[in-house]
Amino acid sequence: MISKNNFFFFFLLFGLFACGNSNENKADKKKGIGPVTIDVSVAKKVAYSNSIEANGTVVANEFVELKPEINGRIVLLNIQEGKQVAEGTLLVKLFDDDLQAQLKKSQLQLGIAKKTEQRLKTLLEVNGLNQSEYDAALTQVNNLQADIDYTNAQIRKTEIRAPFSGTIGLRAVSKGAYVTQQNIVATLQQTITLKIDFVLPESYSGLVKTGSDVEIISDNKTNYKAKVIATEPQVNTATRNIKVRAMVIGATAGLQPGAFVKVSMDNGKDKQAILVPTNCVIPDTRNKKIVLIKNGKAQFSIVETGYRGEDKIEIVSGVEAGDTFAINGILFLKPDAPVMIRNVKP
Repeated sequence: MISKNNFFFFFLLFGLFACGNSNENKADKKKGIGPVTIDVSVAKKVAYSNSIEANGTVVANEFVELKPEINGRIVLLNIQEGKQVAEGTLLVKLFDDDLQAQLKKSQLQLGIAKKTEQRLKTLLEVNGLNQSEYDAALTQVNNLQADIDYTNAQIRKTEIRAPFSGTIGLRAVSKGAYVTQQNIVATLQQTITLKIDFVLPESYSGLVKTGSDVEIISDNKTNYKAKVIATEPQVNTATRNIKVRAMVIGATAGLQPGAFVKVSMDNGKDKQAILVPTNCVIPDTRNKKIVLIKNGKAQFSIVETGYRGEDKIEIVSGVEAGDTFAINGILFLKPDAPVMIRNVKP
């Protein structure tokens, strides 16, 4: 039978033996730590094609919804649907008999007022009239002329004329209809030249410049050439996109305003840059880093990136041509950790 004292003695010996083995295991592990085996590649500048694709919409060079400026009844409707109209063509005329009558009345009054002003002017020249009486007559002439100008302006509001040459759309009213300022009579579009509106992510804002060439691909796989004419100066705060507008160059047959098209832009043509696999770049809260191998040790270099493709990313700064960088085992590397190079991959 083992006494309590003997039991505690044996327990103490067992604990010391276990601790000794644990320390020996840790020492053995420390002795077994060695360089991390990795594959590397050598940075060099290569030519690449940075192709940007976006969805676009065909837009007419000029577009307007024809609406009356005042309420009224249509007495003349000169809209030939789908036909070309010249700038200034009278398309719609509203009832204006009351305004025409007011105009005739003012013109008659103006004629009499002018004759009176001329007679008083003759008397004034020979000191046969007080200056104030002549001034009153001249004021009457000016007031009547202003009334005529105002009436003519109101008459012009009863007319809808083509603001530019273009193709008239489908009319939405008939002769005799009473229309208000909210009614759309028809649309007018200038389709001799066409524009393309498309959006790009904010990160591409520095790549798209006025004068850049783009390629347009329609639904029927027809290709068209276009040139960027402007970009929206403000980024859309909801989508973080920028709006770009291009002008189609040459023939536009097959393109219709409002149609969907694909826009392709090559911003990397004949461009030389250092490209690395995307998994080599380590994203950080503030910076992006890449692991360089120098003198057999890992060194973390802060880099600035540019174009990003499906599996490659451009290094703008932080890596020079000829530098050796790790392409795997990155998660096991620490600054100044020794490494063993297994393969040098292209």
